[in-house]
Amino acid sequence: MAKILICDDEKGLRTVIKRYATFEGYDVMEAGDGMEAVELCRNNVFDIIIMDVMMPELDGFSAVKEIRKFSNTPVIMLSARGEEYDKVLGFEVGVDDYVVKPFSSKEIMLRVAAILRRTGDNHLTRPEGNEKEHIIFEKDGLKADMTSYKVFIDGAEVDMAPKEYDLLFFLIRNRNIAVPREKIMTEVWGFDYYGDDRTLDTHVKILRKSLGPYAHFIKTLRGLGYRFDG
Repeated sequence: MAKILICDDEKGLRTVIKRYATFEGYDVMEAGDGMEAVELCRNNVFDIIIMDVMMPELDGFSAVKEIRKFSNTPVIMLSARGEEYDKVLGFEVGVDDYVVKPFSSKEIMLRVAAILRRTGDNHLTRPEGNEKEHIIFEKDGLKADMTSYKVFIDGAEVDMAPKEYDLLFFLIRNRNIAVPREKIMTEVWGFDYYGDDRTLDTHVKILRKSLGPYAHFIKTLRGLGYRFDG
């Protein structure tokens, strides 16, 4: 049974989401603010977190930053604001999905199911293995260790959000191939990803920023998708 943490300062909203989540067979815990959410995450292992942005004590963005210091649990962020800046900030701190209020509980459950099918238990630990088993891509000053989830730019390790690693490694595995947007969304976000392709564009923008001088490896193919030139 998957375990979900619902964090929102509106008790009524938590109650509604919890009712649907329980009906779907999930084990649910609640937090009323960001501080409480961080503490619960330190003492429990969750499969997914549903986190509101605007909360007392500690806002959602700050809470996710703290949680990312010790956990890669997928996070769905809830917000009344739909501006690109807020979405970019959310994805940069490690959010997996971003939902703008108002929304239906059914929509949230569809997003939860899609993320859980994609991640399974992989967020609990990053694969390590020994050096001989590592899958490593190198070009110019870019090095991507796809086994240990590490990326280096000119010898310096770059800290990226979980979804950035997933997107980069998927593009590298399909390098020199024009990959349609739909295929990227399906493979990286889940078969029935319940979002729009602006999410993909935002993640590519963030990924290019992380790659710095090697951002040009990711080519935009208008009307089609993206290609990693390697």
